Amino acid sequence: MDSLFQFHKLNQSGQEKAQLIAEYFDLLLKGLKSQCPENTREFSVVKTKLEEACFFAKKSMAIQKENQSEET
Repeated sequence: MDSLFQFHKLNQSGQEKAQLIAEYFDLLLKGLKSQCPENTREFSVVKTKLEEACFFAKKSMAIQKENQSEET
């Protein structure tokens, strides 16, 4: 299977890193909410792009062997 589509099961360290990445993005979103009106199309785009960026940040972490579980 092409590596683009593989599923990576995380070990404990990987899970903790995924949680930390999510917390960083949540903190950023909370900060932006305090500065920007939430009920706009533009802010909806901001949230969508942050969701996308968080996904790819987690994926970049998950593809590193040291973050993967040895279980298959």
